[in-house]
Amino acid sequence: MARQRWAGVTIQPPPIDIPAISPGFHPHAGMLGARSSLGASLKKLLSLWALLLVALPLHATPGLSHQIAALLHEQHLDGVAWTTLDEAGAAGFSNARTRAPMRLDQRVHVGSVAKTLVAAGILRLVSERRLALDTPVARILPGIRFDNPWEASDPVRLRHLLDHTAGLDDARFWHVFSAKARADGPLALAFPAGSQLLRVRCRPGTRTSYSNLGYTLLGMAIEATTGQRYERYLDTQLLAPLGMRDSTFEFVAQHADSRLAMGHFEHGVPQPAVPSYLRPAGQFTTTAADMGRFARFLMGDGQVDGRDFIDPALLRQMGEPAGTEAANAGLAVGYALGLRKLDRHGRVAKCHGGNGVGFRAMLCLFPAARKAFFYAVNTDSETADYQRIDALFVRALALPPAPPAQPVAVALDIAPWLGVYVPSPNRFDTMLLADTLFSFVRLTSDGGGIQLRPFQGKTVALTQVGSGLLQAPDKTLPSHALVASAAGTRLLTNGTQTYQQVPLARMVGLWTSAGAGVLGLVVVLVRGSARLAAWRLSRRDPLLAPYAGALALLLPLPLFYRQPLLQLGDMTAASVLLATVTALLPVALCSGLAVSLRRKQLGADTIAMLAVLQAALLLATWGLLPLRLWV
Repeated sequence: MARQRWAGVTIQPPPIDIPAISPGFHPHAGMLGARSSLGASLKKLLSLWALLLVALPLHATPGLSHQIAALLHEQHLDGVAWTTLDEAGAAGFSNARTRAPMRLDQRVHVGSVAKTLVAAGILRLVSERRLALDTPVARILPGIRFDNPWEASDPVRLRHLLDHTAGLDDARFWHVFSAKARADGPLALAFPAGSQLLRVRCRPGTRTSYSNLGYTLLGMAIEATTGQRYERYLDTQLLAPLGMRDSTFEFVAQHADSRLAMGHFEHGVPQPAVPSYLRPAGQFTTTAADMGRFARFLMGDGQVDGRDFIDPALLRQMGEPAGTEAANAGLAVGYALGLRKLDRHGRVAKCHGGNGVGFRAMLCLFPAARKAFFYAVNTDSETADYQRIDALFVRALALPPAPPAQPVAVALDIAPWLGVYVPSPNRFDTMLLADTLFSFVRLTSDGGGIQLRPFQGKTVALTQVGSGLLQAPDKTLPSHALVASAAGTRLLTNGTQTYQQVPLARMVGLWTSAGAGVLGLVVVLVRGSARLAAWRLSRRDPLLAPYAGALALLLPLPLFYRQPLLQLGDMTAASVLLATVTALLPVALCSGLAVSLRRKQLGADTIAMLAVLQAALLLATWGLLPLRLWV
């Protein structure tokens, strides 16, 4: 039977076997002709009935389907599968190269949305009293050793991993970009000895710092508790009871499953699935229908087939942050037990987004209204505005608007809180220097209001709505809080990221050091190239060694260009060469400075070399020199 288009949703009606009436000579040929015509009509009616059986449960609104398809085209995205519980659909292509259409039953990858399901698996074990949320992780995983300065009073607990409040690093380069990861490799491979990956950077339970490593530890906790691979346990003890028969935590690749949509990057570049060291944090294959079932369960009473499955009190706590500095200050947004409370598009929801290799996904619940939406786009684009898709679904759900918060008179003196703030802690530990230099925010006041000025981003006007609580104009709840830490440090938090106030002089020093280093490197390259072109760069020239060291930084580029992106975090010829040339740069600079000082040539060359050397020392102090992508 030919495919038919139903309100923008491609539907394949099930085949219907109707015995055919063989034409031929018969004394009652006229009656046979009538019966044949009747059979054909009956076949058409039954086919239409089957089509309606498939289509009617979807209740797909033409307007919504067409808007989704138009948004895909506008944002240069390849395909999408989605559900709003009452409606469902698919649009675009499951494979941009073959032009195969995205089907409603297409399997998709969802990236970090997997964390919500892993959290549900943990809550199932808690409901069975096989685990407790406040159990220290080291008691469950005795082989794990946290570098936690607060261990005696505040060990890392199971709850902290679920809430992203353990203070752990998010991930390292090699966790994401590596061809060495295996689909069945032990999860402990993500934590090699001596890697300092388990360094706790803030008191556990106090601040949110998103961590894929934390959810990998949760997968290990499931394995230690059940004696099974976490994939097997969750498939049989979570997904099967919930009726999610088209979903799995096992690794699934396109070559092994024709129903799995192909992932893509920009311009329709295909990207098949690859194994990961951090499987529990982002490995999950599902369908829109199965995610609809999961959403209904999360908003329900915690029962499956009339029997208790997950304690409903635990389900209600998902997306309700508690105990952090932000929550104690009055912010209601943030992470808790696998969901994040979001205040966007004029509505408050409990959500989790995800992006994996070639996919972006979003699950959002509105428990009070018993509504939800899920979508998975098989394009991981850096230029597309995925929040446009979120906003489209929020409008389609026709949710009642949240009542606006009323500003109140407060006596908080804002003056001491004005200044520069840097992430504390930042998400990726290896990017600490870059985040300090470029991800800082400024809190200012013009006498009539308060402004939040990110270095990268638009200025946001804030209004005081409580003691230390601030609200952005597009929010329905307080969006920021001013908090004094236990040590007396001034903090600015939005519930998911905390910033610490730092002296302006410190920032000026860092900016000056970094800027001088870049300028000095440019001077070395320009002056060295000019002398080389004029045949005046002799072996006795103080600039020779620094110039050669600076040029050597370009040597790894052709090797990186030729190697697969997936090997970027592995120890390859390109990455070893990069580490070597970055390690030799300070040596070359010192050699040039020694010649310059010996000859008492203290001119522009010497100043440029000193500028680059001090920047190199800055990078080394922050652990970035030599640059080793595999650690």
